Amino acid sequence: MTTKAKAKKSTNTIRTGILGASGYTGAELIRLLLHHPSVDIRVMTADRSAGKPIDAVFPHLGGRGLPNLVSLDDARYDDIDLVYCCLPHGTTQEVVAKLPKHLKVIDLSADFRLFDLGDYETWYGHAHRAPALQAGAVYGLTELAREAVRRARLVANPGCYPTSALLPLVPLLEAGQVDTDTIIVDSKSGVSGAGRAAKEASLFAEVSEGIHAYGVAWHRHMPEIEQELARAAGRKLTINFTPHLMPMNRGILSTIYVRTAKGADANALRKTLAARFADEAFVRVVPEGVAPATRHVRGSNHCLIGVFQDRLPGRAIIVSVIDNLVKGASGQAIQNMNVVYGLPETTGLEQEALFP
Repeated sequence: MTTKAKAKKSTNTIRTGILGASGYTGAELIRLLLHHPSVDIRVMTADRSAGKPIDAVFPHLGGRGLPNLVSLDDARYDDIDLVYCCLPHGTTQEVVAKLPKHLKVIDLSADFRLFDLGDYETWYGHAHRAPALQAGAVYGLTELAREAVRRARLVANPGCYPTSALLPLVPLLEAGQVDTDTIIVDSKSGVSGAGRAAKEASLFAEVSEGIHAYGVAWHRHMPEIEQELARAAGRKLTINFTPHLMPMNRGILSTIYVRTAKGADANALRKTLAARFADEAFVRVVPEGVAPATRHVRGSNHCLIGVFQDRLPGRAIIVSVIDNLVKGASGQAIQNMNVVYGLPETTGLEQEALFP
């Protein structure tokens, strides 16, 4: 770190490593952690860019005295307290299994999110490679799992689509205010959600000036959403979930259609959510009639939720928005780190949304 940056750091520094620092979530972690008063980034891995300074990959992160990128095999952890894993799905399990036991781990991949090993094999096409570690992993949707995260060694950071859907739905299921068999989640995401690797489907000409559905009826976030909704409802359930790719860099907007339980309406749902998140720094229920937009949360760790009465009797519509790279990934990972180390959850995450 530079002298100027070091001067801002706390004496109780969390010595941190970022595995897979050359992707979008890695870059977002670096951007946010550079302003965290209790974090010192000491290791960053990126196999294809090993030996390069970070500004060779991300010019906007240069000039801050960060260590050069190294290969995963050359990473050393003797003076590291915590690592963020930003590695591709399916590769993190074996990496985490080999890490020194003293390390706290926050995994941003999907490798430790599903508790049922059979479900993992069904949806990811191979057997889980670290079942003993999975048994101790905590699903880290911070606002809904704070105490478990506080005690965890391994935190499975939630996916971006699940974060946008679960924050409004879990409290309503816990309150018994929505029917568990008729939930529809229609989500739109920016292109950064597809990752930084070169893919034909992510080319500008393929994405711009259009919108398309993908993973229809079989998207890997489905079992993750259903797992957490089942825990809230106390029974297994199945939802309709369809993701769409939008021609924008960041953001997720989920439109959620629910049938309200007897005696409940949109007003009751809004009151339940407002009460549940009244003391939360990052989740806010907007006033009646207001439709949240992705531009209202871009670059921030916030989730905004709007609730509307459908004109169809007994139905309500919920709109939830997040930045997929912040609250949907790196920001929530830092929020979880703050919980693990007993820091105020807002530390390093105080920035407001970028607008316009």
